[in-house]
Amino acid sequence: MSSEIIKVPDIGGDTDVEIIEIAVAEGDVIAPEDPLITLESDKASMDVPTPKGGKVLKVLVKEGDTVSEGDDIVEIEVEGGGEADDQAETSNEAQQEPESRKEPESQPAAAAQSPAAKRRGSGNKTVEIKVPDLGGDSDVEIIEVAVSEGDQVAEEDPLITLESDKASMDVPSPHTGKLVSLNVKEGDTVSEGDVIGTMEVAGATTSGGKSATKPSEQKSEEQAEPASERGQQAEEPATKPAETPAGSPSPEAQMAAHKPRDGKLEHAGPAVRMLARELGVDLGLVKPSGPKERVLKEDVHAYVKQVMQGKAQTPAAAAPSAAAGGGIPPIPDQDFSQFGEVEEKPMGRLMKMGATNLHRSWVNLPHVTQFDEADITELEAFRKSMKAEAEAQGAKLTPLPFLIKACAFALRQYPQFNVSLKSDGETLVYKKYVHIGVAVDTPDGLMVPVIRDANQKSLIELAKESGELAKKAQSKKLKREEMTGGCFTISSLGSIGGTAFTPIVNAPEVAILGISKAQMKPLWDGQAFQPRLMMPLCLSYDHRAVNGADAARFTALLGQLLTDIRRLLL
Repeated sequence: MSSEIIKVPDIGGDTDVEIIEIAVAEGDVIAPEDPLITLESDKASMDVPTPKGGKVLKVLVKEGDTVSEGDDIVEIEVEGGGEADDQAETSNEAQQEPESRKEPESQPAAAAQSPAAKRRGSGNKTVEIKVPDLGGDSDVEIIEVAVSEGDQVAEEDPLITLESDKASMDVPSPHTGKLVSLNVKEGDTVSEGDVIGTMEVAGATTSGGKSATKPSEQKSEEQAEPASERGQQAEEPATKPAETPAGSPSPEAQMAAHKPRDGKLEHAGPAVRMLARELGVDLGLVKPSGPKERVLKEDVHAYVKQVMQGKAQTPAAAAPSAAAGGGIPPIPDQDFSQFGEVEEKPMGRLMKMGATNLHRSWVNLPHVTQFDEADITELEAFRKSMKAEAEAQGAKLTPLPFLIKACAFALRQYPQFNVSLKSDGETLVYKKYVHIGVAVDTPDGLMVPVIRDANQKSLIELAKESGELAKKAQSKKLKREEMTGGCFTISSLGSIGGTAFTPIVNAPEVAILGISKAQMKPLWDGQAFQPRLMMPLCLSYDHRAVNGADAARFTALLGQLLTDIRRLLL
């Protein structure tokens, strides 16, 4: 037996070619022509095979290295003899009797791993992974699932990310093992003790959930097991998806969720990545055609051609950032520091979610805004006269309860505003209930709590509930169910100022009412100009579901109701 260094062969004169994949590991038994590494240059990708069979003693390169002709790749142990006849005989024996040849070499590994295998066979058990103590919170939303079924997970690797009204937190794995099943998905709500999934844990565990195997024993087991594990993998069906690093979702899970993978996770050479950057292409959206799912230059060009023709496939359910647009070239970044001092701060999660939702609505909905005015002179006089009585009942009587009451009445009169358009673009969902959302400005961003059954509540009840929800929004104590199910939204800037604005529809609703600051204006009564307090009304609507004539009738009715609130009794 002797050792020999396998070098990079002639690769067509290229130098500094990147290694994109290592196909062997120390301890592997390889046959002639088995691939050792995969290289990718600006021109093509190629596998480098071994000219001789033997056992891999040492891998001298790693993924991401660059090599040229003559560079060392691996050191292998080959059988002695040196003559051509002996080599031919060895080669024939390797082809005809692979098992008998591999058996003696794998005996030490088998002997070394037998105790570990014994422990695995006797100590493997499936345990439930549960949500830990959440500090008293319940029904906390899962905003990210970091693993998928079949993943190998290390202890303390994050499993899911939760976001409550107070903060975000990762739930780590209490064990090391294989995730057998996953019982939750993004968007679910969980409480302490809920089952996240089940995990197959190797070895007996102590009361604290730690593996009883010592770290040194675990390490020796891991070093002794590769040959056996590779043998087991070879016997498994070829269609079984490859496992991904612990704590990260598998590509299959990402594609199933219609989330484009980050370009760094794609197989692509430097030249392809540079081309993608120049063209502004996300490699996660490009269908690879190269060997082992590598993205080639031709794939990038084909994707750009599809985008130009409007045929490119994009993940429908992916959550785009606020900067993204449907096929619209992005605004390039600039180095603003060249003009003066700057400071960069990341957007808060609430603001980022709001920006994404507003951008999605603006891009997908054909917006139209109807402007009108309401004479609220008498309403304001009545409101001020009832202020003390309302305070005695624990309510602050602002113009908002009157607006909510008027909008609820108008939604019953014009049910075409109390609908949602399904994703097929052909079906309208008419709602028999009237839930009205009120936009609240908070230090962290815009929040929209929802007042349920607004048409069935009195002005005092609406004043109390809107005040309580606004306080909850300011203190980050709103629950998820208090911000969902809205039919129509009111966004009031009356306390700040302005004459008019165009609010963005809060999809899947089809309309939103914007209120600006009321001002005294001269109004002609037929004989003379009279000073009247006029409130601007700005109704934005989805023109697919609402006609312009209906929008004009809706704002006209609101104006009548706010001018003479006695109409609300009819």
